[in-house]
Amino acid sequence: MNLRELEALFNPSSVAIIGATPIEGKIGRVLVENFTRRYRGKTYLVNPKYSEILGLKCYRSVKELPEPPQLAVIAIPAPSVPQVLMECSEIGVKAAIIISGGFSETGTDEGIRLEREVREVVERYGIRVIGPNCLGIFDNYSGVDTFFLPEERMKRPPKGGISFISQSGAFASALLDYMAYNNLGIARAISYGNKVDIDDVDLIKFLKDDPVTKVIVLYIEGFKESRGRAFIEVAREVIKKKPIIVYKAGKTPRGGRAVISHTAALAGDYNIYSAAFRQVGIIEAETFDEITDFAKILLTQPLMKGNRVFIVTDAGGIGVMLTDALVKEGFEVPLTPEDLKGELRKVLPRHCIPDNPIDLTGDADDERYREVLEIIAFKPYVDALVIGALPHIPGMTMKLADYISSVMERAQKPVAIINIGSEVALKFKAEFERKGMPVYESPERAARALRALYVYSMYLKKYEVV
Repeated sequence: MNLRELEALFNPSSVAIIGATPIEGKIGRVLVENFTRRYRGKTYLVNPKYSEILGLKCYRSVKELPEPPQLAVIAIPAPSVPQVLMECSEIGVKAAIIISGGFSETGTDEGIRLEREVREVVERYGIRVIGPNCLGIFDNYSGVDTFFLPEERMKRPPKGGISFISQSGAFASALLDYMAYNNLGIARAISYGNKVDIDDVDLIKFLKDDPVTKVIVLYIEGFKESRGRAFIEVAREVIKKKPIIVYKAGKTPRGGRAVISHTAALAGDYNIYSAAFRQVGIIEAETFDEITDFAKILLTQPLMKGNRVFIVTDAGGIGVMLTDALVKEGFEVPLTPEDLKGELRKVLPRHCIPDNPIDLTGDADDERYREVLEIIAFKPYVDALVIGALPHIPGMTMKLADYISSVMERAQKPVAIINIGSEVALKFKAEFERKGMPVYESPERAARALRALYVYSMYLKKYEVV
């Protein structure tokens, strides 16, 4: 596969929206609004019923366009798709996103026949296709946005380094909306539907060398035919350059049956999938929360050199909970060495506890955190820090985020923040994450996220990638 061919899907110089319409509530209308709002290239509208839509000229067919667009976005009834796709191929269109449903996912003879015809066009002309029956692509950098959900229903996240590939369009839209609400940055999101041409294997291969993608996240239900083995082999190479997080749906026999009815994919034996993921260094998210929890820490934090974690907190109970959570995930929470205790006692009041977890107590302030972190962060036996910064104490201000980020950036060691609460906590969370530090609402989630970073770090170390 020539990966340059896929560039037309994500960063085309021109796009044709086939099935554009002025009718509110229709997919073709949302697509026009999406592209006129943020896409920087040329946008051509195609629909034989109109000569103008929202102030833009509309053409009767792709054959009447003044130039062949690089990308065609097709949102028309399924029976017309094969012919229109062939016309696009004949005039030199490089790639197409087929939003239309009504193909093999219906399970009908007609739908299966239409999908076979689409595949025949792909094979005959070499046009690259995402879909059919998909949401397509949201690209935060080029402005390509075929997610036909209005912004008041699905918010768009800010620009960032996470790229997301999904076998489920509804899940893709829900995750993007969730990420937007939580201010998590996205680079590209791809919902590929029935995979008549491009699939997960092609996409992770493309994202491997994509300069704006730093972490790849996948929602998969299963693979067809031999593509599972191909996916693992490609992932093995991609992992050496950037982490891959996978959420595998259909883990149980009953869930596997649901997969077949949803996408006709082969869910397969979950234990085989899970073992294959571990073998090649893929990070498996077992819950919805873990998808973004893992992505945040892998995106923002340096690799770990070992499994020794120190805890600094203003709440003793949180320190104990963190200790349990970290030990359960296989981390070592070392006792504070006597020489380090001596250094800490020089800056801490007598009522503070210098043992690990280091309890700064409820009268802590920003400066107390800073002094302690300056001492422990640079110790060679400290591989990571987890900081329980509950914002309810009066001595804590927004300066704390500056202090922590400054120390950890100089130490080049990972950090995770525990921050629990309502309005005040949310304000502190926003500031911590603005400074590039992942924030978690429970000790258990922080420990699991740190475990993901550790597993990825050790995989790269094992194969001498770092």
